[in-house]
Amino acid sequence: MISRIWHGWTTPGNADVYETLLREEIFVGIENRQIRGFESIQLLRRAVGDEVEFVTAMLFDSLDGVREFAGDDYEACVVPPKARAVLKRFDLRSQHYELLIDRHAHA
Repeated sequence: MISRIWHGWTTPGNADVYETLLREEIFVGIENRQIRGFESIQLLRRAVGDEVEFVTAMLFDSLDGVREFAGDDYEACVVPPKARAVLKRFDLRSQHYELLIDRHAHA
């Protein structure tokens, strides 16, 4: 498994707008693409000083799925125009890690 990690920051005033955009449009659009090997996406959020940081973590079964999502330059960020309009700044490159262990607590 490959984990694709990306960071973006908004102003506090744009944080809820950006989160809604992710939930209702961007993530739905990613799911609707039916990307081969796409497993899941997680969204993390935290306030840091005068910004709000967002982290997305996407899981793919291989780099082929990442390439299908992002293109041949698979480390390049994928940030739609609507998202760019509300982000204060963001990573131009995503980081990719091989997922070695994924343990879950048992109930």
